[in-house]
Amino acid sequence: MSKIRNFSIIAHIDHGKSTLADRIISTCGAVSERQMSSQLLDNMDIERERGITIKAQSVRLKYTHKGDEYILNLIDTPGHVDFSYEVSRSLASCEGALLVVDASQGVQAQTIANVYTAIEHDLTIIPVLNKIDLPQADPERIKDEIEHIIGIDCSEAICVSAKSGLGIDELLGAICERIPDPKNSQKEQISASDENKPLKALIYDSWFDNYLGALALVRVFEGSLKIGDEAYIMGSAQKYPVLDLLYPHPIAPQKTKSIKAGEIAIVVMGLKTVSQIAVGDTITLANNKAAEPISGFEGAKQFVFAGLYPIDTDRFEELRDALEKLKLNDSSISYEPESSAALGFGFRVGFLGLLHMEVIKERLEREFNLDLIATAPTVTYIVKTTDGGSLNVQNPSELPPVNNIAEILEPYVKATIITPAEFVGSIITLISNRRGNQKKMDYITPERVLLEYEIPLNEIVMDFYDKLKSATKGYASFDYEPCGYQSGRLVKLDIRVAGEIVDALSIIVPEQNAFSKGRDLVKAMKEIVPRQLFEVAIQASVGSKIIARETVKSVGKNVTAKCYGGDITRKRKLLEKQKEGKKRMKAIGKVALPQEAFLSVLKID
Repeated sequence: MSKIRNFSIIAHIDHGKSTLADRIISTCGAVSERQMSSQLLDNMDIERERGITIKAQSVRLKYTHKGDEYILNLIDTPGHVDFSYEVSRSLASCEGALLVVDASQGVQAQTIANVYTAIEHDLTIIPVLNKIDLPQADPERIKDEIEHIIGIDCSEAICVSAKSGLGIDELLGAICERIPDPKNSQKEQISASDENKPLKALIYDSWFDNYLGALALVRVFEGSLKIGDEAYIMGSAQKYPVLDLLYPHPIAPQKTKSIKAGEIAIVVMGLKTVSQIAVGDTITLANNKAAEPISGFEGAKQFVFAGLYPIDTDRFEELRDALEKLKLNDSSISYEPESSAALGFGFRVGFLGLLHMEVIKERLEREFNLDLIATAPTVTYIVKTTDGGSLNVQNPSELPPVNNIAEILEPYVKATIITPAEFVGSIITLISNRRGNQKKMDYITPERVLLEYEIPLNEIVMDFYDKLKSATKGYASFDYEPCGYQSGRLVKLDIRVAGEIVDALSIIVPEQNAFSKGRDLVKAMKEIVPRQLFEVAIQASVGSKIIARETVKSVGKNVTAKCYGGDITRKRKLLEKQKEGKKRMKAIGKVALPQEAFLSVLKID
């Protein structure tokens, strides 16, 4: 055990985590030159296309340092805020972390968020300055920045270039020397790691394999596990035989007969679904159970909810199957069926954030050949009712009547923004328009500023990130974390077409924005609703009060075409008759809205 090193790589987006992982893998000789490719651990098409890591990956490497052979278990983590859940569970399984910072860009918003997560897990942190071969790299300035903002000593920071391989051997030596082995770790739950105690293994990832079934990637904290043992999963209280054990590897996982404390491995139990092995659960042995599970691990919490509906309504069952299969590989989504008068049958799906929503929708469309409509994303509100009860509302149509609502609480997030000083004014304007409260403003250097805000999550789920990038010419970095619920003056804005409420277009908005939002929506709807034989009123309302209206003019037949000359009363009689008919039609007429109406209105800013 003294020769095992478990570590992960944490960094902001595009600071070179995946490239550094590639370089470490090739330096350790785990993959031949012929099999090597860039972003080796990013094995999904969508990851390669977008250049981001979505799923954390693990790999077991061997490295000889000063004559001793070490086992290095590397866990590559995503950098994007939506996948910080992947980061936290990866860090729960490590003793050390490489903090990678771009030597030209310096500390960014997610660098800070990920470092604090690592510090909470009591990890040994090694600062690594990447991209030092760039002409604009300034390692000394960046070291000062890390010390000033994060408070980590950078006197022994390691300078590398993941692209060219410069400094990689020095980095591997530092991993062997500075990251503690599992037995001497500072982490509470494994301070007494021991192979002779009852088995305790944390499931920190799971996915579905078409041949082997649901697989659990585990970190063994105490005891040992071998093929043929009967494993007991503490959360679900189920027993399963261990059919196979594999060490993770980017090309071909390596089989092993047994695993011991401190190791990372894949456990094959022939399971049909991933729900049987929840991430964060503890595996122990059926005949020698541990007293209690491993603590301190948080499950994924969904923050953003949207309705997903098939454009072709006959494909509802296909969408259900696709979501079931996708949940096998991504346990952080939740879904439940819902129906809409306008869009038919679909699902209310919960996501970790907006990028997560985009990725899931794209995977459903690509991998399962579906055409989907996503409704406007919403967040979970807590509604306190006048009779003293409270309920969670994800869909605006679930909101109780106005006279039954005592208070609506909305989720807030703590947003961290790092920006060049010249853009501070435009950022402050942007966030004050989004109801944000400034908590902190710190000049890291004369040119760069760190801003901290509390802002309602509802204000950032639509297009906040795009607006922020536009306001700062793409130079600002942004990160957020939930910070509880606060009371808000919110109302439900309904859109009525021909007097009937269209449930799919209802949204919850701040009271002061209801009028402008309602006006924008009815204007957009007027362009889309097809003209009927009678006038169609499109209205925005809050409760029973109409706050905006547009009218779609009727199309009419020229009933007076056959009248030439003669008395005007003949024409008037025909027009009156037509008017009566239109009136009768308006009373019973229904307006069928086309799918395009929802697509374009849901994309409205």
